[in-house]
Amino acid sequence: MRHVLFTVLTLLLTTTAFAAPRGSVSGRVVDKESKIPIAGATVQVLGTDRGTFARSNGTFTLLKVDDGSQKVIVKSIGYLADTVDIEIGNNTPFLVVELKGAVVTSDGVVVLGDQAKGQAKAFNQQRSGLNVTNIVSADQIGRFPDQNIGDAMKRIPGIAVQYDQGEARFGLIRGTPGQLNSVMINGERIPSAEAEDRQVQLDLIPADMVRAIEVNKTLTPDMDADAIGGAVNLVTRDAASGTRVSATLGSGYNFLSGKPMIIGSAIGGTRLADDKLGVIVSGSYFDHILGSDNMEAEWDQDDNDNPFVSEMQLRTYEVRRIRRSFSTGLDYRFDPNNTLRLSAIYNHRDDWENRWRTVYKDIDSDGTVGKIERQTKGGISGDPTGGARLEDQRMYNFTLAGEHVIADVVRLSWHGTLAKASEERSNERYLEWDTKETNSTVVGTDPRKPSINDGSNLDDFEFSELTEEYQFTEDIDRNGRIDMNFNWLEGDFGNLVKAGVRIRTKTKNRGNNFFEYAPVDGNAAFDRMTLQPLENKSKDNFLAGPYAAGEYSSKNALGDYDLLNASQFEREDLVDEYAPGNFSADENIFGGYVMVEQQLGPQLEAVVGVRFEQTNNNYTGNQFDVDDETVTSITNESSYSNILPSLNLKYSATDNLIIRGAVTTALARPNYFDLVPYRIINREDQELEVGNPNLEATTALNFDLMGEYYMQPVGIIQVGVFHKQLDKFIFTYLDENYTDPVTGEEFDRFTQPRNGGDATITGVEVALQRQLDFLPGALGGFGIYLNYTYSTSSVNGIQGREGEDLPLAGNPNNTFNASLSYEWGGFMARVAANYTSSYIDEYAGGPFFDRYYDDQLFVDANVSFAFTPQFRVFVDANNLTNQPLRYFQGTADQVMQIEFYNARFQAGIKYDL
Repeated sequence: MRHVLFTVLTLLLTTTAFAAPRGSVSGRVVDKESKIPIAGATVQVLGTDRGTFARSNGTFTLLKVDDGSQKVIVKSIGYLADTVDIEIGNNTPFLVVELKGAVVTSDGVVVLGDQAKGQAKAFNQQRSGLNVTNIVSADQIGRFPDQNIGDAMKRIPGIAVQYDQGEARFGLIRGTPGQLNSVMINGERIPSAEAEDRQVQLDLIPADMVRAIEVNKTLTPDMDADAIGGAVNLVTRDAASGTRVSATLGSGYNFLSGKPMIIGSAIGGTRLADDKLGVIVSGSYFDHILGSDNMEAEWDQDDNDNPFVSEMQLRTYEVRRIRRSFSTGLDYRFDPNNTLRLSAIYNHRDDWENRWRTVYKDIDSDGTVGKIERQTKGGISGDPTGGARLEDQRMYNFTLAGEHVIADVVRLSWHGTLAKASEERSNERYLEWDTKETNSTVVGTDPRKPSINDGSNLDDFEFSELTEEYQFTEDIDRNGRIDMNFNWLEGDFGNLVKAGVRIRTKTKNRGNNFFEYAPVDGNAAFDRMTLQPLENKSKDNFLAGPYAAGEYSSKNALGDYDLLNASQFEREDLVDEYAPGNFSADENIFGGYVMVEQQLGPQLEAVVGVRFEQTNNNYTGNQFDVDDETVTSITNESSYSNILPSLNLKYSATDNLIIRGAVTTALARPNYFDLVPYRIINREDQELEVGNPNLEATTALNFDLMGEYYMQPVGIIQVGVFHKQLDKFIFTYLDENYTDPVTGEEFDRFTQPRNGGDATITGVEVALQRQLDFLPGALGGFGIYLNYTYSTSSVNGIQGREGEDLPLAGNPNNTFNASLSYEWGGFMARVAANYTSSYIDEYAGGPFFDRYYDDQLFVDANVSFAFTPQFRVFVDANNLTNQPLRYFQGTADQVMQIEFYNARFQAGIKYDL
C-alpha cells in the first residue's frame, strides 16, 4: 500500500506541474423550497467532459476546471435543470444551486407533490451511483407508518426482517442472515449490542432520525468488505441552506395492552456566518406500553415415529418500551477548498418487561404431563412500571470528518469515529414454583394449537428456585480512514483514481453474573405457592389460543424481596450459569484499497479495483470445569488477511435505461462468541465444548445484473438477478470419539465451530414505482409501489446432513411489498402490505427437529391531511392483520412458538416551517 500511494503522489505532482492553468469548483445542490440537500444531482461544466455527482449531503467538487468564464449545468430527476455562470481564477467559487421540484411534460411544466419529490430524490441518487443499490429518502420513510429503521427497511426489495415484541429487529438481505450483512451510520459500521453475534438491533434507531437509507447490494473497493448480503448505510441529516424547524406530536393506542402511547420528534437547523456554518439538531421520543400472548411447544417422536408434544409453555408478556434519540450535525466551510464536519447520534431504548410463564414438562407420548412449573419474571421495585426487568440498550456514534481540495487537483477526505453499543440487564429476577402432582394432559388433534387439560392444584406447587442475574455487553469501535482521489485521464476515456486506508479497533466485552437464593428456615411465605401474594393473568381473549394462564406470584412481591438480607435468604453463586459465556476481545482491522472509476466511451463506466483487509484478534475466555466448578482464564491471538477484487459496470443505454453488472467479493467475520477460546469440560457426561479463535471469515463471490428504467415524470422499473457463492461457511463440528490434545482425555461428545461449509444463493428482483399521473383528473393522484424477490439457496457442510439438499438458514424464497397511495391537494393516504415466506432458521440433528421462521403478512395504513403547507394531521395503523411471530418445527403444522401483538395506531400533528 505504501508503494502504491507513493506512485500515485508522484503521478499527481507530475500531472500538476505540466497542466494548463486550472482551478476547482465546490458547491451544494438543494431543493429550492425546503433548502434540503439533493444527493446524486449531476453537475457538468458545459462544453467539457468535466462532471461529477453531488454527494449524499448535496455537496460536490469539480477538479481541474479550465480558468476563465464557464457555465455549470445542474440536473436532477424530478427537478428543472439550472445553469450557473462562474469565473475560474485565483478564487475558488462555492456555489449554492437551488433546483425547483418540477418536470417538463408535453403539457408544460408540472410541479411535483411532496410524495413525488421524495421518490425523485431517491431515484436520482440511485441512478447516479456506480453500484447496485436501493435508496429510500426521508420523505418516503415518512409516507409509511414505520416506527424504527427495521420497519422502514422491510419496504426495500430483497430485505426480510425478524420481529421482537411487534417491531422489526434484525434484517436479512438477499437471503442472508443478519450476521452476514453490515449496518452503518454515515459510512461507519454500527457496533452490535448482541453478545454472541454481529447483528445490529434495528429497533434501537427511530425511523424519523435519518435522512436516507442506502442499501448497497454490490460493493466497491472503497467500502468495507464485511457485507455479503449487503451494506445498509443510514445517512443522518445535514443542515439545510435555510432555516428549518419541524415537529411531530401525537399519541396512539395498543389493542393488546389497552394502553396509550406518546410519540414526538423535532428538527431544527440553520446556516450562519455568511452560510459557512451549518447547524442541525433533531430528537425523537417514543413511549409505548405493549405486550404479547405466547404459546411454545417442543416436539418429539414415539417408537413409531409419530410426533407428539414433549413440552409446552404459555407465556404472557407486559412491556413498556421507551425509545429516545438525539442527533446533531455541524459543518464549517473555512473556504471552498476546506470543510470540517461533526456528526453525532445517540439512541437509547429501555424495555421494562414482566413475563409470566407456565411450563408443562416431561410429557409422554400419550399426553400425560409429568411436571408443571409456574414462573414470574421481573426486576426490583421502584422502576416506572413497578417490579419489571429493565433491558437498557444504548448506541452512540461521533464522527469528525474533513474534506480538502489540494492544488485544485486532489480531493482528500478523512474521518475519525468513536462508536459504542451496549446492553445492560440488572436485577433480572425469576421466581419459580413446580409440582409433579399435575393431573394434566395434552389433548386434541390440532398440532397448530395443542390443547392442555390442566388439572393441577395451586396448593400442590412448591418452591423451586429464586434467582437474580446481571447481564452486560458492550462493543466499542474506534475508526479512522483517509481517502484521496484525482482525475487522471480526460475525454471519453477519462477516469477518477481513488485510494485510501482505514483502521478499526474494536473492544468487545461480556460480563454476566448469576445468583440463586434459597429462603432460610422459618420464611413461611415460601412453604407453598398459595402463601404468596398472587395475581391472575388469565385473559378473556388470549390471542395465542384457548388457554388460561392462571395465577402466579405477584411481580410487586418479587420486586420487594430484599435478597441480600441474610436473615431471609441464603445466596449461592452459580458460576456455571455465566462464567463459560463471559469474554473480552480486541479486534483490529487494517484495510486499504486502490480503485479506478473508468469511463469507457460516452455510455459505459467501470469501477475496478482491489481491497485488502487484515484482521488481528486477541480474545480472552474461560475454561470451566463442570465437575469441580473451577474457572481458568484463556487468551488466544490469531490473524488472517483477505484480498478482495471487484468490478462494477454501468451502461447508460439511453437517458432513461441503465444496465448494471458486477462481479464482487465480500466477507463476513465469525460471530464474536465463536472466536472466544472457551472450554466447557464435563467429565461426568463425557462432553467437551470449545470455541475456535482460529476461525477465518466466510467469503463470497457475487455476480449481479440489474436493469433500471426511469419513467417520466417520476417512476422506475427494475429487473435484476444475483448469484452468491459462499466459502468457509462456519458450522458446528461434532466428534463422538474425541481425544483432547490439551489434556489427553477422551470424550464421547466434542463440539466446536469450524470453517468448511459452502453455500450458494441465486435470486431475482423486480420492482415498480410509479405515480399514475397519466390518469385523468383526480385519478392522477394514485401511486403504486411494488417489489418482489425470489431467491433459492443450498448449503453444504452441515455435519450429519451431508446427503440432504438444505437451504441456507435465513433464506426466504419469497419477499413481496405492495403499496397503493393517493395524494391530491393536501390529502394523502396509503395502504401497504409486506410478505415474507417461511424459511429454515436453525439446523438440528435431522429434518424433524429443524426450526423454521413461518411466513408473515403485515398490512399497514396511514392517512394525513395538510391544512396548510406547514401544518398536517396524520393517523397511522400498524399490523392490521394481527400477524404473529411464529416458529415451527419440521413441518408448518408443528408449532414451536406463536406470539401475538395485535394492532396499534397512532395519530398526531406535524408542523414544518
